[in-house]
Amino acid sequence: MTDATIDRADRPATLVTGASRGIGRAIAERLAADGHDLALTYRERADEAEQVAAACRALGADVVLLRVDFADLDAAARVVPDAIAGLGRLTGLVNNAGITGRIGGFLDAPIEESELVFRINVFAPIVVTRAAIAHMSTDRGGTGGAIVNISSGAATNGSPNTYVPYAMSKAALNILTLGTAREFAAAGVRVNTVSPGTTYTEIHAAAGRPNAPEERAPRIPMQRAGQPHEIAGAVAYLLSPDASYTTGADIRIAGGN
Repeated sequence: MTDATIDRADRPATLVTGASRGIGRAIAERLAADGHDLALTYRERADEAEQVAAACRALGADVVLLRVDFADLDAAARVVPDAIAGLGRLTGLVNNAGITGRIGGFLDAPIEESELVFRINVFAPIVVTRAAIAHMSTDRGGTGGAIVNISSGAATNGSPNTYVPYAMSKAALNILTLGTAREFAAAGVRVNTVSPGTTYTEIHAAAGRPNAPEERAPRIPMQRAGQPHEIAGAVAYLLSPDASYTTGADIRIAGGN
């Protein structure tokens, strides 16, 4: 075994879901700069995913790209094994992939859309998190690890007149953090949450309100929406040795909201 191989094995290896754009892209590039090797998932826009991978490789990271539709739970179940096969190990997971559903009143939200929101935002993270913990847990022969769930400020305000089912799904993700953090703390697995407020990403256009960050800015104490890199810093901290005694926490990055 060469010195380079030994050095590579000592680097953190992190799976980031939904990493082709927005917050996921910012997280991937920050982690690459911090010395992580990466498995990055994307659903479509392969060209954008390749651009993120290239940027991370330029920062020194080994990168595995995985195309996954998290509405397919069988596909979700293959993500962690594929990441481990590509990187040789897994020390971190960022559950970032998610959808909001269309912005609108609660009575106008089709149940089929709400079901899809829950499949992608709740059930897929359950599947992926189970596989990651089974690999990381010292009780099962692993060496420990850290998981960060990307939630939302919506989880605690309910998002009335906007997307109540999305807020419900993120509240469920918060409980996934709390329950797994307490259950697996003694097995060397830390689980935490980052909860962004309104942030400049394409998720608002997908929800039918592309100008949502500007519309909401006057109601935010800082008078502006956030930028993806402002979210990525908190994720990097929670995956780092600096957060070695932090589990079950929720870092809210919402400009004072």
